[in-house]
Amino acid sequence: MVKLPSKKKKLPPEIIFKTIWVSTFLAMIFTIPSLAIFLGIYYGTGNLILAAVLGFGVHVVTLIFSNRLSEFLTKIMS
Repeated sequence: MVKLPSKKKKLPPEIIFKTIWVSTFLAMIFTIPSLAIFLGIYYGTGNLILAAVLGFGVHVVTLIFSNRLSEFLTKIMS
């Protein structure tokens, strides 16, 4: 039979707040530039395909560097 721990570990509020802020900043870094490029190109030129490709490309590039961004933001928040 598997024994499950009866007590939950309580996290300090500082860790919870730091996690929330880092996650919020990462979400903004991932979405705002790609949306701005997508909307800017779409409304500027009217070319939906070009806007989607460039917006998605910027989104993928930011996701590639997500680990470094997360470590950098965590270091700043400490």
